[in-house]
Amino acid sequence: MPTDVELLRTIERAPLRTARYADLEALGNNVWRQLDRLADEGGLIRLAKGVYTVPPDGHDGRHWKPALETAGLAVATARMGNRNAVLMGLGAARHWTAIPRAIAVTTVAVPGVIRPAVELEHGGTLFMIPRELEKLDVILERTELGDALVTTPAQTMYDLLMRPNQGKMPDEALTATQNFRGQVDAQELWAICEQYGRANKAVRQMLRDLEEIPNA
Repeated sequence: MPTDVELLRTIERAPLRTARYADLEALGNNVWRQLDRLADEGGLIRLAKGVYTVPPDGHDGRHWKPALETAGLAVATARMGNRNAVLMGLGAARHWTAIPRAIAVTTVAVPGVIRPAVELEHGGTLFMIPRELEKLDVILERTELGDALVTTPAQTMYDLLMRPNQGKMPDEALTATQNFRGQVDAQELWAICEQYGRANKAVRQMLRDLEEIPNA
């Protein structure tokens, strides 16, 4: 069995300071008891069933919690692997403040097939959306748990316009696209459309709207 310090250091070294019990159980027969005890004592935070993170900067996990978007990214990364999870859609809109208030869902792009939604331990739902990650326009951003990939404002606007129901909050998705108009110009959105070779009615209307905005 590892000591508490050894176990915490092992999790800290994982991407976004987060690991699954399934990846730690080989350390000892009773690691699950140790994980639960450390979570009860504030040394760890249980983000979802079988997924644990070490709070940064000496925070006590009984009082400090990561934002929903960060927690969702960490859970998806622990399940899919480093750089195989990208904050997108509603989650990215929250990151870029195009949705100013907290919402109860977040969306993360992952490779592969559709996966069940994940209920996070401290409230909120994570939707893991299958995407070709190499086609996404992304940027490396700092989160509370470390650096992670986030779709750019233009990519996020495009995704929300094309599929506003991802995350099951279409009104918030479409409101976010309007709020992105101060961050995205027509050329940037055109570039995303060309990457995918398609644009629905909502995207075409947004392009017309952006083209009417005079250059500063």
